[in-house]
Amino acid sequence: MSEHEKEQMLRGEISRAIAHITPGEEDRSTPVEGLNLFRRESPSEACPCLYQPGIVLVTQGAKQMLIDQQGYRYDQHHFLVTALDLPASTQVLSATPNEPCLGLSLHLDRGMITELMAHMGPPRNVIKDRTSVATGKVSTVLLEPLARLLALLKEPHSTPLLAPLIIKEIHYRLLTSDIAPCLWQIASVGSMSHRIAEVIGWLKQHYAERISIEQLANEMQMSTSSLHHHFRQLTGISPLQYQKRLRINAARLLMINEHLDAATASYQVGYESPSQFSREYKQLFGLPPRQDIKSAKPSSV
Repeated sequence: MSEHEKEQMLRGEISRAIAHITPGEEDRSTPVEGLNLFRRESPSEACPCLYQPGIVLVTQGAKQMLIDQQGYRYDQHHFLVTALDLPASTQVLSATPNEPCLGLSLHLDRGMITELMAHMGPPRNVIKDRTSVATGKVSTVLLEPLARLLALLKEPHSTPLLAPLIIKEIHYRLLTSDIAPCLWQIASVGSMSHRIAEVIGWLKQHYAERISIEQLANEMQMSTSSLHHHFRQLTGISPLQYQKRLRINAARLLMINEHLDAATASYQVGYESPSQFSREYKQLFGLPPRQDIKSAKPSSV
């Protein structure tokens, strides 16, 4: 069997597993922490979402991530990796009811990446520009552990023991793939990319607080110009715009999951003016909060 034939076989195996688990659903979580499956049966407009650090694999159809007006297409031959929590948009490019867009997302563990890096040399390829998102070429060595991870869902008693081993192998395969430099620079302690990752972690914990760029720079022991420049370079937006996206997304989840009204949700995430929240919400999602929530579905990569 040729490498191409093996890749096709593995892709079909993963597609069938996802299709079997997701009939009638768009998104499906799994017993494996960080592993989620998705199914889309028609193309879509770009929808705002927050990508978490992870790999997104499409085995049928095609999608793209849009960040700072740049598109990253991922399909049967290319997977997507995000190394930071990124506010972006996701769009389904190719899908029909007979041939739905099928895929999975798996959270990446920065601690595991750092642990593996300690036993590996630096990647052969070096990227000139800092980046926190990349697309890589799908290979059999990556598809094999992903197929085994999905097959493990049929063995619930074995999943807790074996899933972490397979996930570690997937991390290793990514660190030996063509997107390794992206992960390497984010996980390298002391690098600017690593420091921006720490800024994002701080913002996620304190998004409801009133902060200024000067306060944030002082908290992270950086100059305001350096913080602003490198943060925008890696995320496409400023730190305060990022905080705003965190607030709006958190409020949206409160309205969907806890059925809060827009004003109450806006106060809980740090807004002082419900009218300002509604304006900024509409700018992001295209509809006022009440109208959007009526037809809301949890966003997924």
